[in-house]
Parts: sequence; structure tokens; C-alpha cells
Amino acid sequence: MSKIILTNEVSGLGAAGDIVDVKPGYARNYLIPRGFAIAWTKGGEKDVEQIRRARRIREIHSLEDANAVKAQLQSVKVKLSTRAGDTGRLFGSITPADIASAIKAAGGPVVDKRRVEVAAPIKTLGAHKVSVRLHPEVAVVLDLEVVAA
Repeated sequence: MSKIILTNEVSGLGAAGDIVDVKPGYARNYLIPRGFAIAWTKGGEKDVEQIRRARRIREIHSLEDANAVKAQLQSVKVKLSTRAGDTGRLFGSITPADIASAIKAAGGPVVDKRRVEVAAPIKTLGAHKVSVRLHPEVAVVLDLEVVAA
């Protein structure tokens, strides 16, 4: 096992600032190259508090806040226009960052792109379901409509 410090939230593993033990290959080949973690060192231990402080600023603080944001998100109709071919296939795919900006453009609250969870890549026009995890106990499923530009 190797010790790492998470710099982003990784589902099933922990939140930013957590120190976790993972298998060496998982850390070396996946987490560290993608920027989800840094190797644990005594010097890196000092960075943990800074990472946690940044996480506290970004995150929704309480269950009541999360439920209030959930109510706002449920009232918003999210529509995303993008380029598509004649058959309804997109040129590329819809990313969580695209969805977060579409929520904001539709008049919804600002949502961190790391909170948006897409089950399968969105590569076609039409209606899709997208999950937004606001709090460890609160998630909201949005209806996303993808239309041709």
C-alpha cells in the first residue's frame, strides 16, 4: 500500500485533503497522473490544511443548504445546444463542465463541475438524466435536454 494525499474528491475513496492508503499501481498509474492526488511526504502533510481550507470554501456547508440548492436545481429546465450531425449524433460529447455552465445559463445556482456525475457519455441529441451530488447525503437528478445548434 502507498500513502497519498487526495487533491480532488474521488468517489468511493475520499474527499480533497484526505490521506488514504491505496495500491501502488492505482496511485502511480491513475490518481497522480490525472491530478487527483499527490504522493504523501512530510512536506506534503503541510499542504493538507491548505487543501482542506479550499474545500471548505467551495463545498455546501450544511444539509439545509444542500436541500435549498436541490430545490433550486429541480425548478430549472436545463437546455444545452451543441453542434450535431444530420443523424442526431454530436460532434464530440457533453462534459460535466458543459453541464455546469448550462445550469448557470438557465438561471440555476453555480454548481462545481466536479459535482456533476454523468453515467454514460452523452453523444446524442434528446433528453438525458444527469446526477448532481451536492452533499454526501443529497443528490439531485436533472433532466438535460440536448438540442442542435
